[in-house]
Amino acid sequence: MPNNPLTEMRTYGQSIWLDYIRRDLIQSGGLQQLIDEDQIRGVTSNPTIFEKAIAGSSDYDEQLLQLSSEGKTIPEILEGLTIRDIQMSADIFKPVYDLSEGEDGFISLEVSPLLADQEEETVQAALDLFKRVNRPNLMIKVPATEAGIRAHERLIGMGISINMTLIFSLETYEAVARAYIKGLSRLNDRRQPIGEVRSVASVFVSRVDASADKLMNGHDTDLSALAGKVAVANAKMIYQSFQTLFKDPSFLELQNLGAHPQRPLWASTGTKNLNYSDVLYIEELIGPHTVNTVPPATMDAFRDHGKLRFSLEEGVPEAKAALKQLDTAGIDLKTITHDLQVAGVKAFADSYQNLLDTLSKKKERLLAKHRMHYS
Repeated sequence: MPNNPLTEMRTYGQSIWLDYIRRDLIQSGGLQQLIDEDQIRGVTSNPTIFEKAIAGSSDYDEQLLQLSSEGKTIPEILEGLTIRDIQMSADIFKPVYDLSEGEDGFISLEVSPLLADQEEETVQAALDLFKRVNRPNLMIKVPATEAGIRAHERLIGMGISINMTLIFSLETYEAVARAYIKGLSRLNDRRQPIGEVRSVASVFVSRVDASADKLMNGHDTDLSALAGKVAVANAKMIYQSFQTLFKDPSFLELQNLGAHPQRPLWASTGTKNLNYSDVLYIEELIGPHTVNTVPPATMDAFRDHGKLRFSLEEGVPEAKAALKQLDTAGIDLKTITHDLQVAGVKAFADSYQNLLDTLSKKKERLLAKHRMHYS
C-alpha cells in the first residue's frame, strides 16, 4: 500500500481539515472514512459550500418540509438545515477533539455574511449559534472586517472558539492575532479558564495569485518570474509574523496560564490556475502550528502525489524579495488584498441570499407536490 502523505502531515506539525460539507457525506459514512483513512482532523464550511450542498441535492428536502410544517421562516429553515449538518459532523469528530485535547476535531459554522460590518449583531449571532449547536468542538466563523475583528476580541473574551475568516493581508492578520490575545486577556480578567478556548486565523491563498497574476500579465515590466509566487510569499510573511506575535511577552504570560496560540489556517488552497501544480498551496505551506483546509479534489490530488517537507520557512528572503519587486513595479498588494476581502464578503452574502431564494422556491415546490400526493 503506497504511503499516504495526508496521514503523515501531523509529523510536520500541520493539521488537514476538509473544506466541504454535505449531508450525504456525513450520513453515508464518508466523513468517518476520511478520518479513519486520511486522518482528517476537522471541517470548515461557508455559505457557498452550503449553497451548493442544499440547492444541489434532495438530501435536505425531508427536514425542509418538517421545518416548514412547524411554521419556520426561510432564514430559520436555513439555520435549522445547516445546524443539523454541523451537529452531526461535530459528533463524528468528537473523538478527534478529545484525543487531541481540544486542538483539532473542530467544525466551523459561519455567522450570517449579511452581518459582516455589524459588530454587535455578529456577537449576538455567534452566541446564539454556539448555544443552539451545543457542541464543544464548534468554531464560529467571523469575517475579518473591522467590525468582525472587534467582535472576535469580545467573543474570545467570552470563551467562544472562533475561526476568523477572509484574511488576505499581513496587516489584517496581525490585527486579528492581536485581537485574539486581547480577548484572552479579557477572559483571564474574568477569572475564566483560558486553556479551553481555541482559534484559527484563516488566510486565503489562491485568490491572491489569481488577482496578482492578472495585474502582472498586463504590466509594462516583465514580471513573469513572480507568476504563482505572490500568494505563497504573502503567506510566508504572515507565518513569520505569527511566530513573532506569539513569542511576545504579552502572549507568553497568558500561555503560562494555559492559553494556546491562534494557529494560521491556509484557506482557498485549491489551485485556480491550471498551469500551476494542483497541490501547490499544500506543498509550499507546510509548517508547525498550522492548519490547511482542503477542498475534496485537492485532497485527492495530494493523497495521490503530494510531497512533504518543512516548506513554510524555506526561502523567506526570496519571498520578501518577490513582494518587494511587486511593490517596486507599482503593484500594491494592500490594494489587491483589500479588494479581495470586499469581494469575498460580497460573494458569501450573495451565496447566502441565493440560498434563501432557492429554499423559498424549493419549499413551495415540495409543498405543492406534497399536497398533490395527498389529494
